[in-house]
Amino acid sequence: MKAQFEPIVNLESNSFNAFIQHKKEFDFPFHYHPEYELTYILTSEGIRYVGNHFENFCANDFVLVGPNLPHCWKNMDDLPTDASALVIQWKEDFLGTGWTASKEFDAIKKLQQLSVKGIKFSETIALRFRERLISIVGLSPFDRLITLLVILQELAAVNEYEVLCKEGFSYNLDFVDNERINTVYQYVKKNYKKKITLASISSAVNMSEVSFSRFFSRLMKKSFFAFLNEYRINIACNLLIETDMQVIQVCYASGYESLPFFYRQFKKFKKCTPQNFKSQFLRSGNFSLPV
Repeated sequence: MKAQFEPIVNLESNSFNAFIQHKKEFDFPFHYHPEYELTYILTSEGIRYVGNHFENFCANDFVLVGPNLPHCWKNMDDLPTDASALVIQWKEDFLGTGWTASKEFDAIKKLQQLSVKGIKFSETIALRFRERLISIVGLSPFDRLITLLVILQELAAVNEYEVLCKEGFSYNLDFVDNERINTVYQYVKKNYKKKITLASISSAVNMSEVSFSRFFSRLMKKSFFAFLNEYRINIACNLLIETDMQVIQVCYASGYESLPFFYRQFKKFKKCTPQNFKSQFLRSGNFSLPV
């Protein structure tokens, strides 16, 4: 997707933003800004994009993204309820230039450094912080600041998290490259149920097959077909959880033509069979989309 610059307002008179966002659906474009952003999904589900990483999300998705790391949350279909999220945004120097150089903020400094790759906290951690995060919106300016610092200090000490851009993703904010990536995302979203060849996708961005393969691997740190299979398996997970489709139906509905190949790809990305994935999800009684 094309990463669009999004200016953050209301940070000139406040040291940071903290607000609850209510929308009919999450429709923000893939975007970036120089501020850190801590996002807690209260309601909604779909696919979360952070850099070159994407996966299913639903309520209690809890993510910290660093400055200029492209990201967005996208709903896949019409949902019965509106989408809502708690969002906190702050600048690098929101406590003054060089504030993280102080010994007292060593842990927060390390957390912020790690956030340049995107951090997803576990649902256990998310639920532990949920009420405090929601309450921060209604606090006085001083209490909001103290609460944010305490939350960041505590998050820096947890070990139940996942670094999202593990492949060493170094995003390029070049306009032409981002236009091409945006075209690729939109093409896959529209055509994932059909056979997608290297010729068809490279033609969509007006590149030769060899040039496109090199371009995509350089920018996304993974091959196009690894990306496509990852996308289709995320679709398959949604279908397994949210419908009564049989595995063979899920296979074809998510764009695969071969059931054995579908099983191999599913096991590669989810470390289990489709049947085990669904049964483990149902037995857990935890109705949040697995990662």
